[in-house]
Amino acid sequence: MPKFTLDNTLPKNLPLLFKERAKANPDVGLQASKDKDGKFQTFTYQTVYNNVISFALALQEIGIVRGENIALISDNRREWLISDLAIQSLGCADVPRGCDSLGNEIRFIISFADCRYGFFENARQLKKVTEKIEEVPLLKTAVVFEPLSKEDEELMTQYKDLKIYNFEELLKLGEELYSKNPEENTKKIENEMELTQPEDNATIIFTSGTTGTPKGVMLTHKNYTVQLSAIPDFIKSKKGDWWMSILPVWHSFERFIQYVAIYFVNGLAYSKPVASILLGDMAVIRPQWICGVPRLWEALANGVNKAMVKKGGITLKLFKFFINVGKKYANAKDKVLGHVCQVSKRNKLLDAICGILPMILLWPLRQLGDALVFKKIRDKFGGRISIAISGGGALQKDVDDFYRAIGLNLLEGYGLTETAPVISFRYYKEPRPGCVGAIFPTMEVKILPEENGVATSKEHLGSGKKGLIFVRSEQVMKGYYKRPDLTEKIIDEDGWLNTGDLGLLTFDNEIKITGRAKDTIVLLGGENIEPAVIESELCTSPYIESAIVLGQDRKYLGALVVPSKENVIAFAKENNLDTGDYEELLKTKEIIDLLDTEIKTKDSTENGFRVCEKIYKFALLPNSFTVGEELSAKQEMMRYKIVEKYADIIKTLF
Repeated sequence: MPKFTLDNTLPKNLPLLFKERAKANPDVGLQASKDKDGKFQTFTYQTVYNNVISFALALQEIGIVRGENIALISDNRREWLISDLAIQSLGCADVPRGCDSLGNEIRFIISFADCRYGFFENARQLKKVTEKIEEVPLLKTAVVFEPLSKEDEELMTQYKDLKIYNFEELLKLGEELYSKNPEENTKKIENEMELTQPEDNATIIFTSGTTGTPKGVMLTHKNYTVQLSAIPDFIKSKKGDWWMSILPVWHSFERFIQYVAIYFVNGLAYSKPVASILLGDMAVIRPQWICGVPRLWEALANGVNKAMVKKGGITLKLFKFFINVGKKYANAKDKVLGHVCQVSKRNKLLDAICGILPMILLWPLRQLGDALVFKKIRDKFGGRISIAISGGGALQKDVDDFYRAIGLNLLEGYGLTETAPVISFRYYKEPRPGCVGAIFPTMEVKILPEENGVATSKEHLGSGKKGLIFVRSEQVMKGYYKRPDLTEKIIDEDGWLNTGDLGLLTFDNEIKITGRAKDTIVLLGGENIEPAVIESELCTSPYIESAIVLGQDRKYLGALVVPSKENVIAFAKENNLDTGDYEELLKTKEIIDLLDTEIKTKDSTENGFRVCEKIYKFALLPNSFTVGEELSAKQEMMRYKIVEKYADIIKTLF
């Protein structure tokens, strides 16, 4: 591994970084956003900087003062970044959430974070708050990005204690204030920027599922600037490059990428993570960079495969042949270059010898495949992407192999919201499939022996030994907002944060994730799910004795369900079903339908669960969980043992 260096020239906070970049590069494009006709319009660094100054003036005018926590409920769009930077310029922190969030979740967050002001993408998001406005007593002012319809305006008049502004209305107010004395008013906001200290909160990002207890992760300006100082060695972006912004911007990873773009004087083009929309937008923007969750990369790869299957014939045969060649060539090349994940110590010379002949023999076919197939696929991504980034969940091996075959260097990263977020990142010059990359030079990592998610010793395990991953860094959060008790549970007295992930350090000092010690499930789309809450709700059914929810690194959730034998048999007798063989009874349509109805009723939006928390498939187990097998002495489910014992059944769910 190379020796990484840090950029120590960064200012003390994010608005000052933006100011520096905008002053030095006024004519470079920062944002590309679609107008009403669906055509991209470009906004330069100078234009956006003026927008931020003007909007900050308007926010001061309506009463926002230093230290406020301000709700920001919106998906990726031009107004989001302007609002984010304006809020931070005034020494405030935003509290973001996406448009897929449920009303009870948004109201809890706004209330818990003491938000007097809230920004909302549209009337629909605002209505999630007003439907039970008594739950957000502190909220007095709302700013809506999209204009309200006349019907919505009339509806909102009933909330006399809630002042509502339109974004454009406020921006225009700010521009009018700015025009009265541009130099003085610019200096007024820039003086506010100077007052913000590195340890001040830049944002509070709430994690966890809707129905669990959301935890507000306090991330400071220093958390971000320290991380940015390490980024030049990992991403070689040039001034004027464009990023497609498609991941939920309130997620920690995409949030960081917004600042990475500013650091490099890049642009952000706003699109949607829908293949048909995204590919069309990429053809227009022709970006150099894109970040996506594993599900997006899988969807794009599947889209290519489906297109080839549709064509059929010789085209499909050639496609399959060259993809197979590409994969074999990539594997041989990895051996030659030493890009093999060393879980155990390998002989690199022997690897190189084994790989060199296949690499040489496959090279002509690989070049032909590139000319006939791979380049056409890459052209669908705009033709200028050679490196892309995957985050928010584990990248499936077959998906990783597909992109390596076509010559797209897909870099996988690993991190947590609590670490702002990057812990490790595949080094673009030495990408090793199967690893989540090189440890950031700003990050300390150690692997400790564990039992049931708890470290049993503080002694760091050597390379190749699996354990619980702990990290320490200036990137680590300040703590959970108003929850020092929860902060103490995850960060010890020496500053080490328990990631809750199981893994090991390879012999190249990279990280390989092997599982999760904590219960949180992360789907392929990056959604965090707290299974215990769903399981508890399912077990309120008289027909369900136990349930375990599964889905780590999958598209959706599945579940293993132990029915309540007594009640199921009683139901069967009432419906004249044969109860002589209980295992056979569980396979009947009537019983499967009964449990399906119970699961859908309990795991529903009416009970506060999100769509991503829906259980799509389940399997019924005839025998109860027992102590020593599936349960601990405390009668708690030992998830890893259940996953091992029922591995074959679990495969059928996914």
